[in-house]
Amino acid sequence: MTTDEKGVKKAVIRQKMLEHQSEAKIVRKIVLIISILMLLFIVVIGGGGYLYIQSALKPLDSKSKSQKTVDIPIGSTVTGIAQTLAQNGIIKNAKVFKYYVKLKNEGGFMAGEYQLSPSMDVPEIVSRLKTGKVLAKASFKITIPEGKQIREIAAIMAKATNQKEDDVLNKLNDKVFIKTLMIKYPDVLTDEILNGSIKYPLEGYLFPATYPFYKPNPSVEEMVTVMLDKTRTVLADYSDESKDKKLSVHQLLTMASLIEEEATGKADRKKIASVFYNRIKKGMPLQTDPTVLYAQGKHKEKVLYKDLEVSSPYNTYQHTGLPPGPIANAGKISIEAALKPEETDYYYFLATAEGEVIFTKTLEEHNQEKAKHISNKK
Repeated sequence: MTTDEKGVKKAVIRQKMLEHQSEAKIVRKIVLIISILMLLFIVVIGGGGYLYIQSALKPLDSKSKSQKTVDIPIGSTVTGIAQTLAQNGIIKNAKVFKYYVKLKNEGGFMAGEYQLSPSMDVPEIVSRLKTGKVLAKASFKITIPEGKQIREIAAIMAKATNQKEDDVLNKLNDKVFIKTLMIKYPDVLTDEILNGSIKYPLEGYLFPATYPFYKPNPSVEEMVTVMLDKTRTVLADYSDESKDKKLSVHQLLTMASLIEEEATGKADRKKIASVFYNRIKKGMPLQTDPTVLYAQGKHKEKVLYKDLEVSSPYNTYQHTGLPPGPIANAGKISIEAALKPEETDYYYFLATAEGEVIFTKTLEEHNQEKAKHISNKK
């Protein structure tokens, strides 16, 4: 083979190698583009599916005031119930309802004629079907106001059902009972409520609202179930905000309870929340009087200096950060304040005799306001 022929052969080989490299680059680009498109497709479909399911669990029409009579025959399957609810315009999607029931391991639905509304969300509808809230007038109602503590709630429940207050309170604190509730509500009741420092596991978890009951003497479990259903429904609306704020349900309800107990009718709860968060960020104790009274198990108009010496993990004058758990039940306004505090540089606040809350930045300013509105008025 001559030198020229060898040169031609090498040129041909080099040209083919360049062509292969070019083809390989094209293939790699195509594979990369396809991979990116597939990933985007998965993300879009997955995200869209999640949002679709979340939407389907919410009320069909939250502003609706209509009530529809829905008949659930004896022996109805979950699929049959879901289809009936969808056909009557009560829920958005029968399949989502069915999968929700299976995922939550719900069951024991009762047959009968129910008065349901498009303004109800799926958890509330499920609760009604389980407890047999059929088309009938409530036997009685109980109202749990914001800021009530578990002892007070036990007293309200006991009075309404002719039970002994101590019996109701003991049931609310029974460890076996608590653990059965934790299995039923794993998204609400976590191991945090079993912390040995906590006085009452369900403190702060029984949502303040008016609850109708359809038989004269429901058990404590039946009443608590309805209340926890409400708590779950309310908290579900704030799940995204809680994740953004990196707050567990327990931490959220604990912070909200402090805000609830400190707030007056004129108080800006979001500013109160900002003071608590500012103090936590700076490593300062929260120094909120309601925690001291909770530690003592007392209700007092004024907290004295000797009260601040009580030895308790709830004493936020002695310990930094949040107390072990909620000190009362909080309403939606306090929960929202805990999730969306105002951005301030306040570290102190005090309530005047008129109910006004004054916010200050420094201890010196705080003491001046205290002397002006409290100390000099004694």
